[in-house]
Amino acid sequence: MKLILLQPYLNLRGGVERVILKVAQHYGASIYTLEYDKDATFSEFSDIDVRLIGKDIPLSDKLPYRASQGFRYGYNFYNMKIKEDYDVLNPHISPSEWIRNKNERVLWYCHTPPREVYDLYETRMQNRSYKDKLIYAALVGTYKVIAKGITKKIEEVATNSRTTNERIKKYYGRDATVINPGIDYESFHNAGDSKYFLYPSRIVVNKRQEYVINAFSQFVKRTKDMKHKLVIAGTLSKDPEHQKYFEKLKTMSKGLNVVFKTNINDKQLRNLYSSSTAVLFSAINEDYGFIPIESMASSKPIISVNEGGPRETIINNKTGFLTNSPSEMAEKMAILAGDKRLAESMGKEGRKLVEKNYSWGAFFERLDPVLKKAAKK
Repeated sequence: MKLILLQPYLNLRGGVERVILKVAQHYGASIYTLEYDKDATFSEFSDIDVRLIGKDIPLSDKLPYRASQGFRYGYNFYNMKIKEDYDVLNPHISPSEWIRNKNERVLWYCHTPPREVYDLYETRMQNRSYKDKLIYAALVGTYKVIAKGITKKIEEVATNSRTTNERIKKYYGRDATVINPGIDYESFHNAGDSKYFLYPSRIVVNKRQEYVINAFSQFVKRTKDMKHKLVIAGTLSKDPEHQKYFEKLKTMSKGLNVVFKTNINDKQLRNLYSSSTAVLFSAINEDYGFIPIESMASSKPIISVNEGGPRETIINNKTGFLTNSPSEMAEKMAILAGDKRLAESMGKEGRKLVEKNYSWGAFFERLDPVLKKAAKK
């Protein structure tokens, strides 16, 4: 099958980029993207046919950073006509699905409807100036109109979780095929307990790192434990909004034993998982969430907020805990820090769950027939 993937950017090491990489490798596909930084994303992309596309839009650089990005992405995908032969186009992060405007046989693998346009719109607008709010409001309104029209035309839509599918139904009126991504669980291991809690995630507002800092502060007050520390690790982009948020987190952490590790590679991340006491997760209503699965693959218990995708992957009180407040997260942290046997037992159950349900083989078994349906339409 001749497959072409489309993605606005390849300049991060995240779950989305991992899925795109695996799909490209599996099908020998090429990738069309507007931004590619080979040093900032997975090195394996160097072995893929990655093609830079698109052009700058006059005056777009006068817009706020993220608005300028979105405008340029949308304009280019909306107006692009694919000239080479293909069986299926496979866009990922929005608005790459706008490729459907001038092209057919599209399977959109929707990782999420863009959250700052929909469910996190108010949250993201809070920290913007009045001028920027006016600009974003106008662009978001335009985006919604175009997106709804384009999505109706797309031949097939797939997604990563039931949580994301509910958003797709709500915002686009479509029902997607749920195909959970896999992980390379063989590369994760358990190296014991070095007395730290780990939250590995991109440093952005919707990942809500302040939640785990709050929980860790309460854990210290509750237990008087001065041996455990909190490690926050993840990609930090140059986006001014992300940089501002990072400074806020550092200010919050003063006086606490919190360590930040930014822009680490895969090996460093796996090593951090392997020696943690437990892994924390606090993203706002996460679409899917690779972190709970990677935690379980490392035979580590996961303590997550009781929201979104993690409710679909974590077995509460067996492979980890689902919590409803920073105080409750702190309580579960104290339990695992004080009960090594429980932590080990939960970790082993988590590993079994991942091996059974979250392999890449299982992912492609479910993806193949959906691609074939899109190719025939």
